[in-house]
Amino acid sequence: MPNVKMENIRTLLKNFHSVSLDEIDKVKLMNRTDTKYWFHSNQLQNLLQGIHDNYFILTMDEKVALPYSTVYYDTNENGMYSAHHNGKLNRYKIRRRSYVSSGISFLEVKFKSNKGRTIKQRISSGFNSTDFTVEEIDFLNEITPFSVDQLQTSLINNFSRITLVNKNFRERCTIDFNLNFKTNAKRVALDNLIIVEIKSEGSPSASPLARALRDLRIKTAGFSKYCVGRTVTDSALKRNAFKHKIRSIEKTIQSVNNLYEIN
Repeated sequence: MPNVKMENIRTLLKNFHSVSLDEIDKVKLMNRTDTKYWFHSNQLQNLLQGIHDNYFILTMDEKVALPYSTVYYDTNENGMYSAHHNGKLNRYKIRRRSYVSSGISFLEVKFKSNKGRTIKQRISSGFNSTDFTVEEIDFLNEITPFSVDQLQTSLINNFSRITLVNKNFRERCTIDFNLNFKTNAKRVALDNLIIVEIKSEGSPSASPLARALRDLRIKTAGFSKYCVGRTVTDSALKRNAFKHKIRSIEKTIQSVNNLYEIN
Protein backbone atom coordinates (compact mmCIF):
# COMPACT_ATOMS: atom_id res chain seq x y z
CA MET A 1 0.00 0.00 0.00
CA PRO A 2 1.46 3.40 -0.94
CA ASN A 3 2.45 6.17 1.43
CA VAL A 4 0.31 9.28 1.76
CA LYS A 5 1.13 11.37 -1.31
CA MET A 6 2.29 14.98 -0.88
CA GLU A 7 0.28 16.22 -3.87
CA ASN A 8 -2.93 14.80 -2.38
CA ILE A 9 -2.18 16.52 0.92
CA ARG A 10 -1.74 19.90 -0.78
CA THR A 11 -5.10 19.51 -2.50
CA LEU A 12 -6.84 18.73 0.79
CA LEU A 13 -5.36 21.80 2.46
CA LYS A 14 -5.87 24.44 -0.22
CA ASN A 15 -8.81 26.02 1.64
CA PHE A 16 -6.81 26.78 4.80
CA HIS A 17 -5.36 30.25 5.37
CA SER A 18 -1.62 30.28 6.08
CA VAL A 19 0.25 31.23 9.21
CA SER A 20 4.01 31.82 9.52
CA LEU A 21 6.52 30.20 11.87
CA ASP A 22 6.88 33.51 13.75
CA GLU A 23 3.11 33.67 14.28
CA ILE A 24 2.88 30.05 15.43
CA ASP A 25 5.44 30.78 18.13
CA LYS A 26 2.58 32.52 19.96
CA VAL A 27 1.19 29.03 20.64
CA LYS A 28 4.19 27.23 22.15
CA LEU A 29 2.12 25.46 24.85
CA MET A 30 5.13 24.15 26.75
CA ASN A 31 2.86 23.13 29.66
CA ARG A 32 -0.16 21.48 28.11
CA THR A 33 -2.58 18.62 27.74
CA ASP A 34 -1.97 16.32 24.75
CA THR A 35 -4.76 14.28 23.19
CA LYS A 36 -3.90 11.80 20.43
CA TYR A 37 -5.82 9.92 17.76
CA TRP A 38 -4.72 7.60 14.96
CA PHE A 39 -6.53 6.20 11.94
CA HIS A 40 -6.22 5.13 8.30
CA SER A 41 -5.31 7.84 5.80
CA ASN A 42 -8.53 7.31 3.82
CA GLN A 43 -10.37 9.26 6.55
CA LEU A 44 -8.16 12.34 6.33
CA GLN A 45 -10.03 14.08 3.53
CA ASN A 46 -13.37 14.11 5.37
CA LEU A 47 -11.65 15.30 8.53
CA LEU A 48 -9.95 18.26 6.89
CA GLN A 49 -12.96 19.36 4.88
CA GLY A 50 -14.90 20.06 8.06
CA ILE A 51 -12.41 22.25 9.92
CA HIS A 52 -10.73 24.64 7.47
CA ASP A 53 -12.77 27.63 8.74
CA ASN A 54 -11.43 27.14 12.27
CA TYR A 55 -7.70 26.80 11.73
CA PHE A 56 -4.67 28.40 10.14
CA ILE A 57 -2.02 26.15 8.58
CA LEU A 58 1.72 26.53 9.03
CA THR A 59 3.33 27.24 5.66
CA MET A 60 7.04 27.47 4.90
CA ASP A 61 8.32 28.24 1.39
CA GLU A 62 4.80 27.48 0.14
CA LYS A 63 4.98 24.00 1.68
CA VAL A 64 2.45 22.70 4.21
CA ALA A 65 3.64 19.10 4.67
CA LEU A 66 7.01 19.53 6.36
CA PRO A 67 9.64 16.84 7.06
CA TYR A 68 10.79 16.18 10.62
CA SER A 69 13.56 14.00 11.98
CA THR A 70 13.97 12.93 15.60
CA VAL A 71 16.82 11.21 17.42
CA TYR A 72 15.80 9.64 20.73
CA TYR A 73 18.13 8.87 23.61
CA ASP A 74 17.81 6.30 26.37
CA THR A 75 19.96 4.60 28.97
CA ASN A 76 21.81 1.33 28.37
CA GLU A 77 19.06 -0.35 30.38
CA ASN A 78 16.28 1.35 28.33
CA GLY A 79 15.11 3.13 31.47
CA MET A 80 12.88 5.70 29.75
CA TYR A 81 11.24 3.11 27.50
CA SER A 82 10.64 0.84 30.50
CA ALA A 83 9.11 3.66 32.56
CA HIS A 84 6.56 4.29 29.79
CA HIS A 85 5.93 0.57 29.27
CA ASN A 86 5.29 0.10 32.97
CA GLY A 87 2.88 3.05 33.12
CA LYS A 88 4.98 5.19 35.42
CA LEU A 89 4.22 8.88 35.60
CA ASN A 90 6.79 11.56 36.38
CA ARG A 91 8.73 10.10 33.46
CA TYR A 92 11.11 11.63 30.94
CA LYS A 93 11.77 11.53 27.23
CA ILE A 94 14.94 12.99 25.73
CA ARG A 95 15.17 13.70 22.02
CA ARG A 96 16.82 15.88 19.40
CA ARG A 97 14.13 17.21 17.04
CA SER A 98 15.15 18.61 13.65
CA TYR A 99 12.90 20.71 11.42
CA VAL A 100 14.39 19.66 8.11
CA SER A 101 12.95 22.43 5.93
CA SER A 102 14.31 25.23 8.12
CA GLY A 103 17.54 23.56 9.27
CA ILE A 104 16.60 24.20 12.91
CA SER A 105 17.16 21.67 15.71
CA PHE A 106 16.37 21.55 19.42
CA LEU A 107 17.44 19.26 22.22
CA GLU A 108 14.16 18.60 24.05
CA VAL A 109 13.12 17.07 27.34
CA LYS A 110 9.49 16.07 27.79
CA PHE A 111 8.27 15.36 31.30
CA LYS A 112 4.94 13.60 31.89
CA SER A 113 3.74 14.56 35.36
CA ASN A 114 1.63 12.51 37.75
CA LYS A 115 -1.21 14.93 36.98
CA GLY A 116 -1.18 13.98 33.30
CA ARG A 117 0.44 17.23 32.15
CA THR A 118 3.19 17.27 29.52
CA ILE A 119 5.93 19.79 30.27
CA LYS A 120 8.45 20.37 27.49
CA GLN A 121 11.72 22.23 27.80
CA ARG A 122 14.21 22.71 25.00
CA ILE A 123 17.33 24.53 23.88
CA SER A 124 18.67 25.23 20.41
CA SER A 125 20.93 22.57 18.97
CA GLY A 126 23.19 22.33 15.95
CA PHE A 127 21.42 20.85 12.92
CA ASN A 128 22.29 17.15 12.57
CA SER A 129 24.45 17.30 15.70
CA THR A 130 25.45 13.98 17.22
CA ASP A 131 27.59 14.93 20.23
CA PHE A 132 26.31 16.83 23.26
CA THR A 133 27.70 20.32 23.71
CA VAL A 134 28.69 21.75 27.09
CA GLU A 135 25.47 23.79 27.11
CA GLU A 136 23.39 20.67 26.37
CA ILE A 137 25.14 18.70 29.11
CA ASP A 138 24.37 21.45 31.62
CA PHE A 139 20.75 21.56 30.40
CA LEU A 140 20.26 17.80 30.87
CA ASN A 141 21.99 17.80 34.25
CA GLU A 142 19.75 20.62 35.48
CA ILE A 143 16.32 19.26 34.54
CA THR A 144 16.69 15.45 34.30
CA PRO A 145 18.04 12.72 36.58
CA PHE A 146 20.22 11.41 33.72
CA SER A 147 23.83 12.21 32.96
CA VAL A 148 25.15 12.26 29.42
CA ASP A 149 27.35 9.25 30.22
CA GLN A 150 24.16 7.21 30.71
CA LEU A 151 22.63 8.14 27.35
CA GLN A 152 22.93 6.58 23.92
CA THR A 153 21.02 6.91 20.66
CA SER A 154 18.15 4.41 20.78
CA LEU A 155 15.94 5.29 17.79
CA ILE A 156 15.66 7.59 14.77
CA ASN A 157 12.21 8.60 13.57
CA ASN A 158 11.28 10.46 10.36
CA PHE A 159 7.83 11.69 9.34
CA SER A 160 5.92 14.47 7.58
CA ARG A 161 3.82 16.91 9.58
CA ILE A 162 0.98 19.34 8.98
CA THR A 163 0.57 21.91 11.76
CA LEU A 164 -2.73 23.66 12.39
CA VAL A 165 -3.32 26.58 14.76
CA ASN A 166 -6.76 27.40 16.06
CA LYS A 167 -7.74 30.92 15.00
CA ASN A 168 -8.13 31.78 18.69
CA PHE A 169 -4.39 30.97 19.11
CA ARG A 170 -5.08 28.78 22.15
CA GLU A 171 -4.65 25.41 20.51
CA ARG A 172 -2.17 23.75 18.18
CA CYS A 173 -2.79 20.53 16.29
CA THR A 174 -0.41 18.29 14.38
CA ILE A 175 -1.15 15.70 11.71
CA ASP A 176 1.69 13.24 11.15
CA PHE A 177 2.06 10.68 8.35
CA ASN A 178 4.65 8.67 6.41
CA LEU A 179 6.24 7.52 9.66
CA ASN A 180 9.35 5.37 9.62
CA PHE A 181 11.72 4.24 12.33
CA LYS A 182 15.40 3.32 12.16
CA THR A 183 17.94 1.62 14.36
CA ASN A 184 21.37 0.34 13.42
CA ALA A 185 19.82 -3.01 12.57
CA LYS A 186 16.40 -2.26 11.13
CA ARG A 187 14.10 0.19 9.39
CA VAL A 188 10.30 -0.05 9.66
CA ALA A 189 7.56 2.04 8.01
CA LEU A 190 3.96 2.56 9.13
CA ASP A 191 2.31 3.24 5.79
CA ASN A 192 -1.15 4.82 5.61
CA LEU A 193 -1.23 5.64 9.33
CA ILE A 194 -2.29 9.15 10.36
CA ILE A 195 -1.55 10.45 13.86
CA VAL A 196 -3.38 13.54 15.10
CA GLU A 197 -2.43 15.34 18.29
CA ILE A 198 -4.36 18.21 19.86
CA LYS A 199 -2.24 20.33 22.18
CA SER A 200 -3.98 22.81 24.45
CA GLU A 201 -3.59 24.44 27.83
CA GLY A 202 -7.14 23.48 28.80
CA SER A 203 -9.60 20.74 27.93
CA PRO A 204 -9.52 19.67 24.25
CA SER A 205 -13.24 18.88 24.29
CA ALA A 206 -14.12 22.28 22.80
CA SER A 207 -11.69 21.82 19.94
CA PRO A 208 -13.30 21.93 16.46
CA LEU A 209 -10.85 19.23 15.40
CA ALA A 210 -11.84 17.02 18.35
CA ARG A 211 -15.51 17.45 17.40
CA ALA A 212 -14.76 16.55 13.79
CA LEU A 213 -12.93 13.42 14.92
CA ARG A 214 -15.87 12.41 17.12
CA ASP A 215 -18.23 12.91 14.17
CA LEU A 216 -16.09 10.42 12.21
CA ARG A 217 -16.20 8.00 15.18
CA ILE A 218 -12.46 8.29 15.67
CA LYS A 219 -11.68 7.85 19.36
CA THR A 220 -8.77 9.10 21.44
CA ALA A 221 -5.92 6.60 21.58
CA GLY A 222 -2.46 7.02 23.04
CA PHE A 223 0.45 6.81 20.64
CA SER A 224 4.06 7.26 21.64
CA LYS A 225 6.26 7.35 18.54
CA TYR A 226 9.18 6.42 20.73
CA CYS A 227 7.60 3.36 22.32
CA VAL A 228 5.95 2.13 19.11
CA GLY A 229 9.19 2.62 17.21
CA ARG A 230 11.25 0.77 19.80
CA THR A 231 8.72 -2.06 19.93
CA VAL A 232 8.62 -2.68 16.15
CA THR A 233 12.39 -2.42 15.68
CA ASP A 234 13.71 -4.37 18.69
CA SER A 235 12.17 -7.77 19.39
CA ALA A 236 14.30 -8.19 22.53
CA LEU A 237 12.47 -5.45 24.42
CA LYS A 238 9.69 -6.16 26.89
CA ARG A 239 6.48 -5.33 25.01
CA ASN A 240 3.50 -6.88 26.80
CA ALA A 241 1.88 -3.50 27.38
CA PHE A 242 2.13 -2.58 23.69
CA LYS A 243 1.14 -5.84 21.96
CA HIS A 244 -2.52 -4.89 21.67
CA LYS A 245 -1.64 -1.46 20.27
CA ILE A 246 0.68 -2.94 17.63
CA ARG A 247 -2.03 -5.40 16.56
CA SER A 248 -4.51 -2.51 16.35
CA ILE A 249 -2.09 -0.52 14.21
CA GLU A 250 -1.67 -3.49 11.89
CA LYS A 251 -5.42 -3.82 11.58
CA THR A 252 -5.87 -0.09 11.00
CA ILE A 253 -3.40 0.10 8.14
CA GLN A 254 -4.80 -3.18 6.77
CA SER A 255 -1.48 -4.84 6.10
CA VAL A 256 0.93 -6.41 8.56
CA ASN A 257 3.55 -6.05 5.84
CA ASN A 258 3.65 -2.35 6.65
CA LEU A 259 5.37 -3.23 9.91
CA TYR A 260 8.05 -5.35 8.31
CA GLU A 261 11.64 -4.36 7.77
CA ILE A 262 12.43 -2.22 4.73
CA ASN A 263 15.51 -3.29 2.81
